[in-house]
Amino acid sequence: MEKVIDENAQGQSLVLAQEATNKRKMYIESYGCQMNFSDSEIVASILIKEGFNTTQNLEEADLVLVNTCSIREKAEQTVRKRLEKFNAVKKVNPGMKVGVLGCMAERLKSKFLEEEKIVDMVVGPDAYKDLPNLVKEIDEGRNAVNVILSKEETYGDIAPVRLNSNGVTAFVSITRGCDNMCTFCVVPFTRGRERSRDPRSIVEEVNDLWERGFKEVTLLGQNVDSYLWYGGGLKKDFAKASEMQKATAVNFAQLLGLVAEAKPRMRIRFSTSNPQDMTLDVIEVMAKYDNICKYIHLPVQSGSDRILKKMNRLHTRQEYFELIDNIRRIIPDCAISQDMITGFPTEAEEDHQDTLSLMEYVKYDFGFMFAYSERPGTLAAKKIDDDVPEEVKKRRLAEVIDLQQKHSLYRTQQQVGKTVEVLIEKPSKKSDAHWAGRNSQNTVVVFPKEHYKPGDLVMVRVNDCTSTTLIGEATGYSTNQ
Repeated sequence: MEKVIDENAQGQSLVLAQEATNKRKMYIESYGCQMNFSDSEIVASILIKEGFNTTQNLEEADLVLVNTCSIREKAEQTVRKRLEKFNAVKKVNPGMKVGVLGCMAERLKSKFLEEEKIVDMVVGPDAYKDLPNLVKEIDEGRNAVNVILSKEETYGDIAPVRLNSNGVTAFVSITRGCDNMCTFCVVPFTRGRERSRDPRSIVEEVNDLWERGFKEVTLLGQNVDSYLWYGGGLKKDFAKASEMQKATAVNFAQLLGLVAEAKPRMRIRFSTSNPQDMTLDVIEVMAKYDNICKYIHLPVQSGSDRILKKMNRLHTRQEYFELIDNIRRIIPDCAISQDMITGFPTEAEEDHQDTLSLMEYVKYDFGFMFAYSERPGTLAAKKIDDDVPEEVKKRRLAEVIDLQQKHSLYRTQQQVGKTVEVLIEKPSKKSDAHWAGRNSQNTVVVFPKEHYKPGDLVMVRVNDCTSTTLIGEATGYSTNQ
């Protein structure tokens, strides 16, 4: 382990030294999930070694990269509008090159070059190590495309460059891809098969972040609970692993314990969990270690068994309730959030009412809610007519959002009068005289700055709240500070 840690520290030093001599500038925008933002940090690390530095000024960039999301049509429309902006800048700076990265690049491939004439380069999520060659291609006046999906690539050997960092929190990718094949989701087609990263490199990255002053990490994956390391390769090949590999394999619960023990004062979060894959041992590990935050993002998508089956979610409403009950039993103060889709094809009013009743049972702390958007290439798009009228989707979405806001307020009101531990991240958006941070349950907490600073763990007495924020005053440093 010491050798791995030394190599990571050496890699960070080399990146810093390289930045001092680089002349070209790259501008990176990221959209969509946390994994995209994490991937952009990998891209920056690779390109810094190729003579680029990052810039926040679009107009001065030699290379503009947009890391894209395909999960919903609106996300793709946002990217196309940004490309119009890039085109206007390119007319003033004709030497500027534009590259599209991520899931939208993987979905559309070389077709993107035809649809968006401004684009010079298209790179899928598994092809970032080929960026040096691709940049050379566009420097020589040729368009460049690499969207080949990998069964092995995890980027575990690359030290990310932290972009737009607050110096307090960071993402650490632990898996890539997804095997679940939910019928509404494009991720298996844009990010490929599920594979896990060597736990040694994960612990190494966490250790390095702690040494650099970071106080919280989020372990990332499309489905973190199915993390399984036994020496490399796809999860389905575990059956072919040797007895020694199986005996020494590391699952997600074990990885959580390794990370928590490696840095007992580092806060640990993870995202995203899949109900069918979350096991009791994960919940028990969360309860065992104080530095693992008491918060689980647990997407359900629908409260109707019939719709869950059409979504290929592989869990039932009752199984989801049982998981929720186990979480509440083992970690009574655990916060839970959701993803919800309204208007999935064939969804009837009865199905929608099942979703509302599920929400009433769980009373989520917060959630991410969307009307169904058909994505080309998914199983739902191929096999099920998008037959729910748009106005019905929107009405049901409004009802889901209204109910979630009610439950969010209920959850924050339960915290009024209590004293909670808060990790300060940044100034409050609404008041420069206040700090903003999050408690273990991932709720935003704001309080007067006084003498505290970002990265401090502070005890805050909660005096008031909104549906999204706790408002209070600091009573002193946490004993974990």
